[in-house]
Amino acid sequence: MRAIRLHAFGPADNLRHETVGDPVPGPGEVRIAVAAAGVHLLDTTLRSGRPGGSVPLPDLPTVPGREVAGTVDALGEGTDPSWLGRHVVAHLGMVPGGYAELAVTAADRLHPIPECLDPAQAVAMIGTGRTTMGILLFAALTPDDIALIPAAAGGIGSLLVQHVRNTGATAIGLAGGPAKVAHVHDLGADLALDYTDPNWPSLARRFLDGRGAPGATLVFDSVGGTPGRAAVDLLAPGGRHLVFGWSSGGPLEFADRELAARGITSASVLGPPMLAKAGGDNPLRTLETAALAEAAAGRLVPTIHRFRLSEAATAHRALETRGTMGKVVLIP
Repeated sequence: MRAIRLHAFGPADNLRHETVGDPVPGPGEVRIAVAAAGVHLLDTTLRSGRPGGSVPLPDLPTVPGREVAGTVDALGEGTDPSWLGRHVVAHLGMVPGGYAELAVTAADRLHPIPECLDPAQAVAMIGTGRTTMGILLFAALTPDDIALIPAAAGGIGSLLVQHVRNTGATAIGLAGGPAKVAHVHDLGADLALDYTDPNWPSLARRFLDGRGAPGATLVFDSVGGTPGRAAVDLLAPGGRHLVFGWSSGGPLEFADRELAARGITSASVLGPPMLAKAGGDNPLRTLETAALAEAAAGRLVPTIHRFRLSEAATAHRALETRGTMGKVVLIP
């Protein structure tokens, strides 16, 4: 099969499109003929040689990627034969191997792909979608909310904009550049602003004043840095700040009692807090099921940015330089 392999940590050019042996499923496993493989910002972090939070660096050489969708074409010993030939999507967990024409995973990780979704949409929801559903557990949105969403053209951000609008709340989306701003507007944002324009906070304030609002009530922050700080400064007293990343380089730091004086709560929601909030014996699977259901019902439509499998290095560079919209997906 053809796959993308990483032999040495470093720049995106270290990703090589190579011929490797076909993987063989073990007991309780299936092999998937991959139709779409998800690319995550975490993949670029690991490729560069930096651990990604709780995800350790892989042994080299490695085939990156942890999100795949396609057709089950082989079964391991003891695997339910009804899986053979089915269209499925799976998150591979801590074991990489997704950037390939074939991938192996445990059968208990599989979800049937709803008939109304294509493989790229399904793979977007199994990882990015499940994280979005976890974030929303903390949001407790009501129609009275005004939510400010930095990185609103990204994989998670584009889903958050849609959910805010579905709730009847007000969505203010930030994105970089005219094309992304237009896309955020098309997703249903009440106000879409270019965060590369230094005047965007003033434009947001004018919008809020026009609604008689003292500020936004919620910030979905995956950016941190200058945009994240400006977004928090637009929060009304009693607002909520939900943190699920800091793509600008690091989390925000606040002076002692700065937020308490304004009645603002700030919470980091990834990892153990999200798992605890989702609850159950398998919280990640619960979130995956919910994400696929939202997409199947048409309430959340993932934005997809497709690259060929052989263009994995290009996809990584585009993701790192904010040159993509929505979920990045490789197509073998």
